[in-house]
Amino acid sequence: MIGIICSLKIEINNLKELMETPEVTKKAGLEFISGKIFDKDIVLLECGIGKVNAAVGTQIMIDMFKPDVIISSGIAGSLVKGLTVGDIVISSDCVEHDLNRTALEEPKGQIHFVDEDRIDIPADKETCDKLAECCKGLGAHVKIGRIATGDMFVTYVRQRENIAFEFDAVCCEMEGGAVGHVCYMNKVPFAILRSISDDMKFYRTENYEEFKQLAADREFKALKKFIQMD
Repeated sequence: MIGIICSLKIEINNLKELMETPEVTKKAGLEFISGKIFDKDIVLLECGIGKVNAAVGTQIMIDMFKPDVIISSGIAGSLVKGLTVGDIVISSDCVEHDLNRTALEEPKGQIHFVDEDRIDIPADKETCDKLAECCKGLGAHVKIGRIATGDMFVTYVRQRENIAFEFDAVCCEMEGGAVGHVCYMNKVPFAILRSISDDMKFYRTENYEEFKQLAADREFKALKKFIQMD
């Protein structure tokens, strides 16, 4: 089974329309929609915005549906000049840029697990490679790189430059790192697919509103191809 987690309705509606005989399971105020797309078992979730929503939804999905892989899909802001609106990023790994215990002489972004400390959470390479293959022919530049997650909508160029410098990340968003965090703890393969809705030139909130549908449409086309080939 493939689990797909998005934060917004526009990111998941097209996939819902493809699903045969969808079944809705409600838990913690969330709706998990399961069924078949192209004869593949799929579970979809609109988790809401932010790390806690994404983490809660991911853990419930793992417990109730036991997916073989989870993809966190959505839109993101570029952190580098070569990545512009409509381009696609696939995670090599992810970090949580808003974790900060530097006052305790720990590196910024370090996650404290019970049995280890680490900053980066690696994505599943096989899944990422398949997603990259599915993005060919979409008319978008595709980049595999580090994705930074935090509970803030990053707007200004200086903010973007700081996150890119501190974490060597190429884009930022608000859910993927939390999905990866929970998947890592549960030993479930995951990948993050993001389409750029705002960049170093078009970085204001009105630009995000203008381009988010374009970005959502591109990620849908990639996911559709991924499900067909999986």
